[in-house]
Amino acid sequence: MADQAQDRSSDGRTERGRQSRVKIADAVLALLDEGESQFPADRVAERAGVSRRLVFHHFADMAQLIETAIARRLEQLMEQIRPLPTEGPRAVRVDALTEQRARILEWITPAQLTTMRLEQRSARIDEVTRQVLDLARARLAAVFAEELGRVPAARAADLLNGLDAVTTWGAWYHWRSSGLDVEAARRAMGTAVQALLAATDPPAPTP
Repeated sequence: MADQAQDRSSDGRTERGRQSRVKIADAVLALLDEGESQFPADRVAERAGVSRRLVFHHFADMAQLIETAIARRLEQLMEQIRPLPTEGPRAVRVDALTEQRARILEWITPAQLTTMRLEQRSARIDEVTRQVLDLARARLAAVFAEELGRVPAARAADLLNGLDAVTTWGAWYHWRSSGLDVEAARRAMGTAVQALLAATDPPAPTP
């Protein structure tokens, strides 16, 4: 009985510790979403509703905390990637894809910019980033399987590379930092996707 009570007590401490770490990481993300680019420990502690001492009890330093928060944001991004139509008119599929990508890429931009400022990226961030990119590419292949299936495999791979390039964060940030608003950037993405897919269309019949 004593051992069971001790185990329950240990489990409770572990769960409270996990909840505290999540709360502190979420405080960093809340500041990030408000446009902050600096995350002093006192400010993070205040936002999380914990003491400064507790912040450094759970994280070795602020760099580790920020990396944990960024990895959490990337994991949240994975959860937002919902199924997209893989059949039906091309225009409908393109619209569904660009609406989802525009929303997610705009949302992830503050975290991406913070990641770019990190002197060293953790293996966890790199792993989650790779998972996100792989999933995004697989979704493209599924959504546009009809078009990609019309051309030889090597040509389809080239087109998929192009589709991947114009629907990921690098292109989105280029459009947004060039002065386009969200809707204009979404239209630019849609135009690029349509142009690439047009290369799979059969030639128009000659009169």
